[in-house]
Amino acid sequence: MKLVAPLPAFGRADLAMAGGKGANLGELVRAGYPVPDGFVVTTYAGELTDDVRKAITGAYARLGGGPVAVRSSATAEDLPGAAFAGQQDTYLNVVGEADLLDAVRRCWGSLWTERAVAYRGRLGIGDAGVRMAVVVQRMVEAEVAGVMFTADPVTGDRTRLVVDASSGLGEAVVSGLVTPDHYVVDGRGRIGFTPGRREVVIRSAAGGGVVREGAGPVPAGAVAGRVPGVVEAERLPDAVVAELARLGRDVAAHFGRPQDIEWAYAGGRLHLLQARPMTALPPPPVGRLNPIQRRIATVLMEYLPERPYPIDMSTWIPYGPAGLMRKVLGAFGVRRAFDGFLEEEDEVVYRLLPPSPKPGLGVLAAPFRVLAKALRYDPARWTEDRRYLDYLAAIEALRGRDLQGMSWGELLRVPRQALALVSPVADLRVDYLPGTGLALLRLLAVVRVLGRRELFADLLHGARTRTTDANRALEGLAEVARRTRAFEVEPMPGEFVEALAGFLDEYGHRETVSPILVTPPTWADAPEVVLGLVRVLASDAPASKGLDAPASQEGDDALGRLLAHPLLRGKGRRARVTRWVEAARAGIAFREDSHFSFMMPQPVLRGSLLELGRRLRDAGALAAPEDVFHLRLEEIEDVTTLRGADVERLREIVTRRALKREELAGVRLIDPAAIFPPAGTGDALLTGAPAGGGTVTGPVKVIATPAEFGRLAAGDVLVCPYTNPSWTPLFQRAAAVVVDTGGAASHAAIVAREYGIPAVMGTGTGTSALQDGQLVTVNGDTGTVTSAVTSTVTGTVTGTS
Repeated sequence: MKLVAPLPAFGRADLAMAGGKGANLGELVRAGYPVPDGFVVTTYAGELTDDVRKAITGAYARLGGGPVAVRSSATAEDLPGAAFAGQQDTYLNVVGEADLLDAVRRCWGSLWTERAVAYRGRLGIGDAGVRMAVVVQRMVEAEVAGVMFTADPVTGDRTRLVVDASSGLGEAVVSGLVTPDHYVVDGRGRIGFTPGRREVVIRSAAGGGVVREGAGPVPAGAVAGRVPGVVEAERLPDAVVAELARLGRDVAAHFGRPQDIEWAYAGGRLHLLQARPMTALPPPPVGRLNPIQRRIATVLMEYLPERPYPIDMSTWIPYGPAGLMRKVLGAFGVRRAFDGFLEEEDEVVYRLLPPSPKPGLGVLAAPFRVLAKALRYDPARWTEDRRYLDYLAAIEALRGRDLQGMSWGELLRVPRQALALVSPVADLRVDYLPGTGLALLRLLAVVRVLGRRELFADLLHGARTRTTDANRALEGLAEVARRTRAFEVEPMPGEFVEALAGFLDEYGHRETVSPILVTPPTWADAPEVVLGLVRVLASDAPASKGLDAPASQEGDDALGRLLAHPLLRGKGRRARVTRWVEAARAGIAFREDSHFSFMMPQPVLRGSLLELGRRLRDAGALAAPEDVFHLRLEEIEDVTTLRGADVERLREIVTRRALKREELAGVRLIDPAAIFPPAGTGDALLTGAPAGGGTVTGPVKVIATPAEFGRLAAGDVLVCPYTNPSWTPLFQRAAAVVVDTGGAASHAAIVAREYGIPAVMGTGTGTSALQDGQLVTVNGDTGTVTSAVTSTVTGTVTGTS
């Protein structure tokens, strides 16, 4: 058991003994990088016994004595997902045995400061598993020092290296006391420079410790690269910046990931003082997307408002709607659609990379397959298909099983059984979507021939779907709530509670957040979401625009206008065109209703996973049942006994992935600007894809999650990051809708057009650019949102399409 050992004695595998900082520095020394000599007081030391004192002072003497830097090195710091930057103490220019021993003692104590304990608590790291080592290194009297990032911390670009530097010790840069010189080195070695101000310079003091000196700001109007006086004298030469960049890239390659490196320049030499993985680093830019990638990315951004968990990646993402779309496209010869669109880092989803589908040889036969299926399978009769009826029966049987009463082995089989149920619906989509497509193309051709192209969208309105059924049922719930004053009394009236239970039994499998994730709750899991919708709908008397009335009315009006065409005066022609319109509506209903049915196995899957999580929690492997989401399904299936090594293994996996997920909490899966490139806005606050509906003015209400549904008031402009069918009841009260994601063909755009409200999709930044109460004008025909501060009209439609 080593109490003290020189830095070269340690490597990445010695984290438990040397802590994160000590292990990384030892690794750098072993690899031959210019690291100041030093030693590590290992985690075995713990307290200043006589043996520990002797070991430390002996190592200090062998180092040659003199000034040293003393840095804490906890076993949970400088790791992927947990940098612990600034959470423990560092002491510079420590001179003499007594001060060294005192600095070591204070480093140990910094493990238990309020900020360090709070930081660990936020990351879910228990105090019992954390220990402290201390790194002691020869002090470098830096002329210039700072921090280097081997990737651009803002854009995520791995080809750009960023260096911040200032005079004296690097503590001024690390602590944010100065505006540093800023260097950017691109992939071709070109150096960009922006001068800092050097408000403060930290230098070593005689006899120990440090002093702060004022250096004065850069003169006003100084030009980058030609800064006079002391600033020019202390600007790093290009050759030194280039060498620093080379070292940084080598270190990043050695550790296999971008690094955050502290460095110093003294006496014509560079020194690396510490290196740790960069945290919260955005994914690399995806570059220029082709039109197909942008279209797919628009859909995926709407489907992924939050980061998928490992359990999503191993269950519902490959088997759910994304897997369904891949299977449907593959059936008609399109390869690599929705393959590998999510990349992982440290076993956590890190990046959305829009796929680029490729046509295979099967595309040549696709027209014949599409025609054959369109003639054989009528979308208006898909619910009569024996496969669909068998599917419903299988779901009902699985839903009726008692998960809590199952043995561990029986319970382990339920997720796969739930996933196996979705295959028939995918087959139904393959068979019936061609009929949908053919019906839509036929109707489009008719309106174009007749010169009535503007009627096409309205003709599709009015089809009865499971979404309109759910919306109608919600309005019924709202009526019960109004009549019984359900939101005004405690407990809620029995009539309303019974009606709510019936609603959730029929529609409770609907998603609250995303159809391709299993981890967010369904309506049944989160009835408060439904109550929020009901509260919005019950807040006043039913509006003139009912939840499904406008769609059917507009559809009937459009059909009447179409049939009034001179070329459709004959009864036969009118009847034929009417059938074609009904067929197109049936196709739209099939698309909507098959999705509704496709989601039915999801609650069974989610329920079985949470029951597995509860049992793993009871066994001590998890802190909460929901922690099971950090595991992959196959990792859970490998658990044969709920004790011993299996429990320890799962606990370590969950802790590591939870740390990584926490690190990425503020990092986007993809830069929205790559999908929705910024456009010249003129006097507009936002621009996006126009989805129709005319123009309206009203106050902004930003609704970020389904939990906030109850905040929307009649006449508000609904601004949200994404939508799905669960959001559509809000459209009855909203004056307009503005969405960060989606396009003119997205669900929100279609429903908004049915309700006759303006919609602007794919703004990219609507939820951050607009604030609650801000008065705006939404133009759904031009795709713009402008300020309306001079207007006093709320919710006034000035035109519809």
